[in-house]
Amino acid sequence: MKAVVLAGGLGTRLRERVPDLPKPMAPIAGRPFLAYLLERLKASGVVDAVTLSVGYRADLIQSFFGKDFDGMPLDYAVEAEPLGTGGAIAHALHGAADVPTLVLNGDTLLDLELPALVDWYARAPEALAMVLRQVDDAGRYGAIRTEDGRVTAFLPRGPAAPGLINAGIYLLRPSLFTELGLDGRFSFESDLLQRHVDRLRPRAHVVDAYFIDIGVPDDYDRANRELPGLAARPPAASAPADRP
Repeated sequence: MKAVVLAGGLGTRLRERVPDLPKPMAPIAGRPFLAYLLERLKASGVVDAVTLSVGYRADLIQSFFGKDFDGMPLDYAVEAEPLGTGGAIAHALHGAADVPTLVLNGDTLLDLELPALVDWYARAPEALAMVLRQVDDAGRYGAIRTEDGRVTAFLPRGPAAPGLINAGIYLLRPSLFTELGLDGRFSFESDLLQRHVDRLRPRAHVVDAYFIDIGVPDDYDRANRELPGLAARPPAASAPADRP
């Protein structure tokens, strides 16, 4: 299976810790955060090639990682101008075969057992499936409502409260963008997921695995403490999926 990793983030909120680097290149114990993510993809055994969607300082990412990561082929979809998360994914998949593709955010890491996710999806493949994570503070991200194993609503950010959040991992068919008439610059979260949730009702794979988002300084500092140890052990088994 091919994977697309969104690696064009600016990392504006990390400037006090990480000056002038794309967010996925933020150093974690001496290695770019993106290296930890690629390492997990390689170890999964189900990802055989990765496209890195890059924009801000793309040359830095390309020169660091080159054409492969530990034998796993890498290629690059370079944005000439910012396309938003949705536009970046569509650009990376332009001309690709209409087969399920794994899409991940390059600034979050979920210790997910990817073979279990792929097997779950293969039992009922659809245009879009997404991974959700239960957290103590869903208000920071915006909670998600589900019903009968499907996403039914995206709630705005709000007060801290437990709930399900979008973990930033998707299985989708490239034709999804054409079917929805989406092209150019657009947000995957607001212009696709939120606007078309009633039509799509994405399948929801809920997990309890370790999750970290390095988008804010406190979590970036936590990543420096925790990720080196995580990298030394195999991915955790997923919790039961398809729960409400």
